[in-house]
Formats: sequence, structure tokens, C-alpha cells
Amino acid sequence: MADKLNELRTGKHAEESARTRLGSLWKELGLAFRGTDVDYTTVRLSRAILFLALPMVLEMAMESVFVVVDVFFVAKLGAEAVAAVGLTDSVVTLVYAIAVGLTMAITAMVSRRIGEKDPERASHTAIQAIYIGIIISVPISLLGISQSKNILHMMGASDSVVKIGSGYTAVLIGGSSTIMLLFVINAVFRGAGDAVLAMRGLWLANIINIVLDPCLIFGLGPFPELGVSGAAVATTIGRGLGVIYQIWILFRGRSRVKVKRRHLNLQVNVIIRLLRVSFGGVLQYLIATASWIGIVRIIALFGSTVIAGYTIAVRIIIFSLLPSWGIANAAATLVGQNLGARKPERAEKAVWKIAFANLIFLGIFSLVFIFFPEALAQIFTDDPEVIPHARDCLRFIAFGYALMAYGTVMVHAFNGAGDTYTPSVINFFCYWLFQIPLAYLLAVIVGLDARGVFIAIAVGECLLALVAILVFRRGKWKFHKI
Repeated sequence: MADKLNELRTGKHAEESARTRLGSLWKELGLAFRGTDVDYTTVRLSRAILFLALPMVLEMAMESVFVVVDVFFVAKLGAEAVAAVGLTDSVVTLVYAIAVGLTMAITAMVSRRIGEKDPERASHTAIQAIYIGIIISVPISLLGISQSKNILHMMGASDSVVKIGSGYTAVLIGGSSTIMLLFVINAVFRGAGDAVLAMRGLWLANIINIVLDPCLIFGLGPFPELGVSGAAVATTIGRGLGVIYQIWILFRGRSRVKVKRRHLNLQVNVIIRLLRVSFGGVLQYLIATASWIGIVRIIALFGSTVIAGYTIAVRIIIFSLLPSWGIANAAATLVGQNLGARKPERAEKAVWKIAFANLIFLGIFSLVFIFFPEALAQIFTDDPEVIPHARDCLRFIAFGYALMAYGTVMVHAFNGAGDTYTPSVINFFCYWLFQIPLAYLLAVIVGLDARGVFIAIAVGECLLALVAILVFRRGKWKFHKI
């Protein structure tokens, strides 16, 4: 009898303990979603990762939805419309290169200042970064508006693709200021540890785009029918309103970085430091994105249907990679803040924990892409000539996901430390000296056509991950000064 009573008591205690743990988990998730003012240099590491990674993943998850929404609706207009989007986006990645390069410097410098308990200098850094973003984006916008047709021709588009897509190109590149500022200000929020604010800004921009996309593409209700150009208009409006929200948050003082009138003066020394660190970031991303343009040029040798299939596959791939980058962004913030607090070992421990979490996340997607690629492609198109190319691209690249999970986090860790030049060297070696020559060799010389390009992409990404891991383990990033 006593044994049975003990068993009942033990079972009841275990049940209560499980309920307590579940309640605690929900409470932590709620804090992560709403935002918290914890000190990421002292709080338990698992909590720090959760509070940063969850909103960053949700932020990038919405961005990944945004990436596929345009293609989902534009695909209804035909393969040439999709090709126009794909070719334009390959050029817009150069704008992203500059924006992302800036964000690397901004996140590194803001997080370092926050880790040093110097929010005043963090606020000055934020404003100088915004000034840089505006100055850089204006000439890019003017170039996109005036040279949209020439840009598409340069990318190998046919006359029919140029006719359909030049308006899309003009509006999307013409709205480069919204791209730049959305990236820049969100980098301030992430560096400060305000991942929830970055998430809300991007969610607002993308929800507006998702609502406006079908309305402006197909002319629903009172909206004009703009065709493929409507997708660019919707995107630019969404991003613009997102930027307005971000600026409102900065000046309302609800962020850890509080901007006041005294921060608005031009500080040349801060701008120079930002440009010095961001140059490595811009170079890093330019090398990577320019290599993707080279990849697209090789794929363009095989026709519009191959480009369309590749475009659809890449959008689906980015759907998985963007949340993965959100996980990796947590590593950048934790590295920056903990180096600022002179806790390099804690920074390193955080990176390995985040890399393992990223492995689990991307591992799930890789299985889906390997076993169900055709079903995913059919969501976007029913063209029997396009689907096989999208299927092959998804399947081959997914085989490299396990290593890519670690490589992505390592690269973000370098950037969070302010060491943007090391990943630049790695990118140049792995992409330009290895991936692109291999793609041409396999596709054109060996005769594997587009499949050869897809294989080269996967192999190149795996090589990059291995090199990044080896360099990270050497630990020189722990002593980088910014």
C-alpha cells in the first residue's frame, strides 16, 4: 500500500514539474516575442540565444514569405515575367551587397558599444549609418530609373523579357533608398539587442507588400493593373512604410538606442570607422552576390525556361535560408556585445550553440527539398518545361545544407566581431576561384547543362563552410578592435 502511495506521489510530482517547465517555457517564449531588456552579456546563454534568435527567425521568416510571394503572383503572367524578376533580382543583389555590408559594420559597432555600456556612442553610430545609407542609395536609384532596359539587356534578357520587365526593374532599383534604410535601421536594432523591433519593422513592410501584390499586378478592385511592374510598386511601398515605422521608433526612444537632437550632427570620425568596417562587409557580400550574377549568366545560356526554374528554386531556397540567417544574426549580436564586455569565451560558446541549432533547422528543410522538390515547384508554376529545372536546383543545393548551417553562423560571428575582411577572402577563394569555374566546367565543357551549375553551387557552399569553420577555430576574431 505504501509503495502505491509513493508511486502516486512521485507521478503527481512529475506531472506538476512538467506543467511548471511547460509554463516556464511559454513565459520565456512570450518574453522573446514581446521583447525584454535583459543584459545579453550576463543573462544565461540559452536565454540570450532564445531572446535574440526567436524574433530574428520570425523576422526573416516573414522576409522569406515576401521573397516567394512576388514570384507566386508573377508566375501567373508566364515564364518571361518570372525571368524578368529573376534577372532584376540578380542585379538588385548588388544593392543588397552594399546594404548588408553596412549592416555588418553597424551591428558590430552598435553591439560593441552596448557591450561596453556606452549607449550614447551607439546612438551617434546609428545616425551616421543612416546618413551613409541615404548618400549611397540616391545615385543607385537614379541609375535604375534611367537605365532599366540596358540593365536587363546586360543580364542577357531577350527583347520580349526587356519589354515586360523594364518597368519592374526601374521601380525596384529606383526604390533602393527603402532597401538601404530598412537594412540599416534594423541592423541598429539587432546590434542593440532589440531584435523584436527589427522583426516588427520587417513584418509591417512585408505584410503591406503581400496585400498590395495581387492588387497591383492584376488590377483588383480600384487598383490599376500594372502587371509585373505592380510587384515592384507593392514592394517599394511596403518597404517605405516599414522605414517610416523604424524612424518613428528610433526617435520615440523605445529602443535601447535612443536618438535625440544632439545625435544628429555629422561625426566624420564615426563615419570613417563605419566605412572602414563596412568596406570589408560590402566587399564580402559583393564577391558573393557578383558570383551569383556570374552563375545566372551561365544559366542564361540554356534559355528562359531554365532561368525561370532557377528563379523559382532560389526563391524557395531563400525561404529556408532567411530564417537560418536570422538564427545566425543572433551569433553576430552576442559576439559583438560579449567582446565589448570582454567575455570572448562566452562569445565563442554562443556561436557553437547557435550553429548546432541552425544545423537542426536547415536539416529539416534539406529533407523536404530532397524528397519533395517537384511538389514545391508546382506551387509556383504548372509549366512542364520549368518544373524539372526547379526540381533539380532544389535537390542538388539541399545536399549542402548541413555544412551551410555551420558556415553561415561562423561568417556571422566574424562580422559580429567586426572582422569583415576574413569572410571576404574566404568568399573570393570559394566563389570566384572555385565555384564559378566549376559551374562552367560542369555545365558547358562536361555537358551537364544547368545541372552542372546546381552541383557547383552546392560544392562551393560546402567548401566555404569548411574553410570558415577552420578559420573560426583559430580564434583571431576574439582580438579584433573596432
